[in-house]
Amino acid sequence: MNLVYGILVGIIAQVIAFYQLQGRFKYDFLRDNQWFAVLLGIPISYLFMTSVTFMVEHFEGQLWPSRLIGFAIGTAIYTFMSILWFNEPITAKTTICLILSFIILLIQLFWK
Repeated sequence: MNLVYGILVGIIAQVIAFYQLQGRFKYDFLRDNQWFAVLLGIPISYLFMTSVTFMVEHFEGQLWPSRLIGFAIGTAIYTFMSILWFNEPITAKTTICLILSFIILLIQLFWK
């Protein structure tokens, strides 16, 4: 169950971080109020720390799985959000990177 919680909290953190970092290109409020975006870093950091804690507990103290799973989650969320909010196309290079990210995720989850 720790793995599921870690992934869910990680997804929430990645979505908020996307708005924090890329939101200023779409929303005037975030462009004009950078300190608000900076202060968002506090709850985002807490969410990432919580996500990592759950995953490290699931993997019995190993750190690398949480890092690589977090990377794969971040790549997927960034792809989805950039398509949804900015109509970014997926190029062949991006597709290959997404496939590699998914393979990394599968290795971390299923290779014992």
